[in-house]
Amino acid sequence: MGQVPLSVVQTPLPLQRGGESRPSESWRVLVIDSRQRDAQALGDRLRRHGHEVWTSGTGSSALESYGDASLVLLELELPDLDGLEVCRQIRAASDVPVIVVTSRGSELDRVLGLQAGADDYLVKPYGFQELMARMDAVMRRVKPQPLAPETIEHGRLRIDVAAREVTLDDEPVELSRKEFDLLHVLAAHPEAIVPRRQLMNRVWGGSRSRRTVDTHVSSLRTKLGSRDWVITVRGVGFRIGNVNFP
Repeated sequence: MGQVPLSVVQTPLPLQRGGESRPSESWRVLVIDSRQRDAQALGDRLRRHGHEVWTSGTGSSALESYGDASLVLLELELPDLDGLEVCRQIRAASDVPVIVVTSRGSELDRVLGLQAGADDYLVKPYGFQELMARMDAVMRRVKPQPLAPETIEHGRLRIDVAAREVTLDDEPVELSRKEFDLLHVLAAHPEAIVPRRQLMNRVWGGSRSRRTVDTHVSSLRTKLGSRDWVITVRGVGFRIGNVNFP
């Protein structure tokens, strides 16, 4: 089941029926749910409240598309990956808020969901107003990201963020601006797979060219002297490699 194209609300919205109120700001919401009818119904209602919404029906497609989201609504029952693993992967690479919205309602399920990095956990069936209240609460708690460290050391690799300099075995490595930015994003999340879409957003400001990413990854591997410095995770993205750690 493919990704539903992003629907952007560009016109003023009427007052909601039944006393429902719209939030004072709109968010970009990714709904991850293999039940297309449920996902579409939820997406339509969120759009009526002024949000931009798109959906993913599989864990793998979600891991490629969440980089544009300001909030993720995650069903744990997915056809290819367990939703808990999807949540862990998102949390390892991003601070985007995640609310689990699922039929798994046991206390153990809730504990596992929160331990996987979810910001909140809501069991189906639920009231839409409760979901909106939880979304508002989660978004209020979102804090600015902490300042990145000035230096990142990854085995033989040292990245001076402030000076934008890279050394390998204490020898300088000359990188272009985008090569440096690409390496910095990967090295800043050494335990995570960074989705291709997120790399495009953070390094190229939203460019959607897969060839651009692949070209820079290839060049970066060449300059670092090994393909193993940047590992391709097929269908998901890339992660920093460990080459001859001491």
